[in-house]
Amino acid sequence: MTPRVQGGYTTRLYYQPTRRMTSVRILIVVFLARILFEKYLWSCMVLLESQVKLKAGDNAPDFELLGIDDKKHQLSEYKGKEGILIIFMCNHCPYVKAKFDAFNELYEKFGEKVAIVGINSNDSTDYPEDSFENMKKTAVEKGLKFDYLVDETQEIAKKYGAMCTPDPFLFNKEGELIFHGRIDNAMKPDDTATEKTMAINIEKMLSSEKIEKDFDPSIGCSIKWKEN
Repeated sequence: MTPRVQGGYTTRLYYQPTRRMTSVRILIVVFLARILFEKYLWSCMVLLESQVKLKAGDNAPDFELLGIDDKKHQLSEYKGKEGILIIFMCNHCPYVKAKFDAFNELYEKFGEKVAIVGINSNDSTDYPEDSFENMKKTAVEKGLKFDYLVDETQEIAKKYGAMCTPDPFLFNKEGELIFHGRIDNAMKPDDTATEKTMAINIEKMLSSEKIEKDFDPSIGCSIKWKEN
């Protein structure tokens, strides 16, 4: 801005940015805003690993929970199978979303012999994406064929010691815990699995082989506990 005197009057010349420069500035602001928003989202997503509460050989805690088929399901109804895989999961966590195909693959491969049960213990009041109705929608969208149950009181998650989503527990036909841990070795949503850990352990269980490593922690979003 430079003052000039013309005919006794002082005038000021103002710098006028070009339309191109204005567009560039807008793009920069949008880009920075996106980065800040993504950082905010990641800061809200607390990551945890599986932790040991149930130990190898412990019996599966009983439950009676409502499924997306609008029926109550108990642990006892799965005891005719050669094993049961219980996965604490939800709808919104990117670590769960990255495993839907793996869940379906396990069901297609082992579903006739091994019961697979998903349990959602998240607080749907603060996280409406994890509501019962959205569980039904997610099951349809992702083609989930196994039972998907809601743990409204969160008591079942506490009994199992579930901490994150997904947090899988594999029990033998006697109902004893033989493996607690990851579905595969892709530990981030964008990773590609090179080892199908759970499938390997289910095959060992079905062939009566010993699973040497009975705890191999999963990682994911923390279970969203209700405030006391």
